[in-house]
Amino acid sequence: MSQLLPIVGPDSPEAITSIITIQKVKVKDQHLTCEFTEQRTQEAPPRAFALTCAEQVHPDLTHALNRLVPHLCLLAEQLTETPDFWPDESEELPALFEPFTVTGFSMGRSQSGVTLIGQRELTGGRVLNLTTPYQSFDDEQASYPYTGLLETTLATALTEVEAALRGKCTDYRQLDLFEQPATTNALLVPTPPRA
Repeated sequence: MSQLLPIVGPDSPEAITSIITIQKVKVKDQHLTCEFTEQRTQEAPPRAFALTCAEQVHPDLTHALNRLVPHLCLLAEQLTETPDFWPDESEELPALFEPFTVTGFSMGRSQSGVTLIGQRELTGGRVLNLTTPYQSFDDEQASYPYTGLLETTLATALTEVEAALRGKCTDYRQLDLFEQPATTNALLVPTPPRA
């Protein structure tokens, strides 16, 4: 029987970072749901997991998914490319992308391709669910001219998903149900009756 490590977690000098291979990702109501495999070492057999995080996703993950929106629009044939279609990394997405969101993706075997999943908000508040055709990264005859850019952008999203699985999330503090500010407590002190 092996001995338990006295210190666990990413800061432990004895801890070995496992190998995570992400298969499916979905973000709904700022919560991550992910299917992935994990291996302790390269030689160890993979263990499959499906996990929904209770914490809200970090803004970096939301930003990484937003960067996939132009690919969703082109692959699902929702928009045509214009001269200002591709924003710089530091820029926000142009206004023409506002009705679109990427809510997740599904990786191909050996992470050799991807299917993007998203939504388009229609006039009247209704939502159109979008799923792109599978896009292989290895296909030399690919009809999608931005496969390299898609793969690079997706690598950033995969990094953020793995970080979320390892604990990167939005910091928030829930207030105590009965906690009241000091000024409110002063108002609760009874005043003496008038004479």
